Amino acid sequence: MKKIMLCCSAGMSTSLLVKKMEAAAKERGIDVEIKAYGTSEFSDQVGNYQVVLLGPQVKYMQQDLQKKADKYGIRVEPINMMDYGMQNGDKVLDFAIELIGECV
Repeated sequence: MKKIMLCCSAGMSTSLLVKKMEAAAKERGIDVEIKAYGTSEFSDQVGNYQVVLLGPQVKYMQQDLQKKADKYGIRVEPINMMDYGMQNGDKVLDFAIELIGECV
């Protein structure tokens, strides 16, 4: 099972994207767990996932969040702004899976 964490300022704006990503994964038969959290929950949750994707509104925090994720060997990357805005679950799912593959 692939474990993907989405992170935004409060965990709300990424919730719809999570649903789209889950639907894309189900359609393709990919076993995933995808959850959205706010940045305030990052430190408590990061160790439970294989990759963290950041909403565009918190992209400026990438460097600080990556330092916290480094001790778990987890990549923290921003979601493409266009894919985020269009709620393109397929492309964001592909991006997450690609990042997980690079870390294995």
